[in-house]
Amino acid sequence: MANNSMKLLFLSSLVMGTILSISSNSWFGVWMGLEINLLSFIPMLTNNKNMMMNESPIKYFIVQAMASTMLLFSIILIQMKYTMGWEMKIIPSMMISSSLLLKTGAAPFHFWFPEVMSASSWINCLTLMTWQKIAPMMVFSYCIQETGFIFSITITSIIIGALGGLNQTSLRQILAYSSISHLGWMISSLIVSENAWELYFVIYSMLSLIMILLFKQMNLFSVIQIYSASNIKMEVKFMMFLSLLSLGGLPPFLGFLPKWIVMQYLVENNMTILLSIMVLFTTITLYYYMRISFSALIMTYTENSWSLSIKSNRESKSTLSMAVMISTLGLIATPNLMFLY
Repeated sequence: MANNSMKLLFLSSLVMGTILSISSNSWFGVWMGLEINLLSFIPMLTNNKNMMMNESPIKYFIVQAMASTMLLFSIILIQMKYTMGWEMKIIPSMMISSSLLLKTGAAPFHFWFPEVMSASSWINCLTLMTWQKIAPMMVFSYCIQETGFIFSITITSIIIGALGGLNQTSLRQILAYSSISHLGWMISSLIVSENAWELYFVIYSMLSLIMILLFKQMNLFSVIQIYSASNIKMEVKFMMFLSLLSLGGLPPFLGFLPKWIVMQYLVENNMTILLSIMVLFTTITLYYYMRISFSALIMTYTENSWSLSIKSNRESKSTLSMAVMISTLGLIATPNLMFLY
């Protein structure tokens, strides 16, 4: 009971920190909100039952404290030197952007993200992939510009996200590199339209929630478990991989819709070279999703060395059916919603 009340306390202050950051009208208010958010999330990462898992909150704290220090130092330095409207100058914009990109885990500041993800619980992974990106990305939108720095960050994130996940066997690390790739798409959507970013983030969060609930319910942590688990029914596997391919952005699933809208905006803004590189490397991301899907559906092992205990209750069935329904919703939603844009 005490543990639940502690989690509720930290969760409420985590939400409050994010809201304070995005609603603040001063840069010091933004920094304060990010600090509250950081100090609330660290106790949620700690695990008293498994002391080995306490390595991830220490890594997370060091990196986030460094990013917060960079942000505060940049704010003080810039306000001493520049007058009002300094956000639109190139050097201040790069300084602020670097600290915020380190907080979100965009490449080349991504080094901590897969490490923290691989040693966290599924719910903490979900928070890292979705909620913890809201405040830095919203603040990042205040000073974003069409510069070579932003374009290079976008391309690097998508390349690292594509190549980093190729030889991974841990599902948490695969989702971490996928998140880095999606972050590249989000940054490019922020350049052209904030509405496109909001839609992308909402759909990405929804698909991530579905995948993580499925993995948590079936107690899966490694690709090998999916291959060798003989007591996962083929229908369940098929439903799980529909959601996985939707997260990868395979047409005509729902995950393709935000990518399609971002592509349209980029073409309208004559950013075809950037778009070509993004699409090329996103197909690699889709490749490692499809490799897991097809291998697990085709290969069946007789050994039960990694057998799982899956409780087949009404709740799990409704979750799986909801996952498939939302993932395949793109078949209907994509053509209709495109007319609105």
